[in-house]
Amino acid sequence: MRTTFIETLTDLAASDPRVTLVTGDLGFGVVQDFAERFPKQFVNAGVAEQNMTGLATGMALSGRIVFTYSIANFPTLRPLEQIRNDACYHNANVVVVAVGGGLSYGAFGMTHHATEDIAILRSLPQITVVAPGDPTETTAATKKLAEGIGPVYLRLGRAGEPVVHTGPIDWQLGKALETRSGTDATIISTGAMLATAVAAADQLSEVGLDVRVLSMHTIKPLDTQAILAAAEQTGVVVTLEEHSILGGLGGAVAETLCEAGLPGVAFQRIGLPSEYITEVGNQDYLRSRNGLDIDSVARTVAATVDTKQQFRALQAV
Repeated sequence: MRTTFIETLTDLAASDPRVTLVTGDLGFGVVQDFAERFPKQFVNAGVAEQNMTGLATGMALSGRIVFTYSIANFPTLRPLEQIRNDACYHNANVVVVAVGGGLSYGAFGMTHHATEDIAILRSLPQITVVAPGDPTETTAATKKLAEGIGPVYLRLGRAGEPVVHTGPIDWQLGKALETRSGTDATIISTGAMLATAVAAADQLSEVGLDVRVLSMHTIKPLDTQAILAAAEQTGVVVTLEEHSILGGLGGAVAETLCEAGLPGVAFQRIGLPSEYITEVGNQDYLRSRNGLDIDSVARTVAATVDTKQQFRALQAV
């Protein structure tokens, strides 16, 4: 996703001089071409993320569309006050880009884990929260955000995420994409967990379960219509995210389901525990240790369906 984002942004900058990239002194392996081609649209703010965000807001209020760029939690949690007071309060066209959402930088330890970011940023007024599911979604999202829609949090994977959508997609801000149809249960995924969601659904089809998969690439505004339709049509909703179990996609979907008051819907969140991950390893290893690998997700979905079926059997007695 990281490379796709930069390549798309570079193309956009060629046709729109307002598009500006501000980096926190990193990413030069992928941003160098942008910097060399558009020196008047590129700034290295140094390892000073608070200053970077304030600078970006000032440039945005002067007519630019500014993308700030850094690893995982550094462009989000460190300058949170500036995102809140500067970018959001002034409804500025600042896109905060976090590369390596979740456990992408797992081997670097908890200082580089972005596991609370969605919960924190989606609570801020004015901001839009976007987490594409694959490179195809990343291209579409970047094009939309470069139009200038106010403050945005764009959460990307680090690199190597597979392409899930094999054909053209109708990507719309705030509208989920159905990547797999199904009637027995629904997995709602956000960000780079999309490939895992589809693989788990395919695995479950081998045991007779027909599982729908929704890519909830926009967490704010949330596609409540797609959530409620899935709940009504499949009766089982499971959320999947590489983020704390608290306050992220699972929390947002739970809010929607509770307020709708739909009877008999089985709901389960799959995410990270609300604790610091002290183990060190690559992303795949840490996912497997925390129930985010394909087999674990498939088992959780199957167990949720089983709970639903048992409840129906009790109602029939």
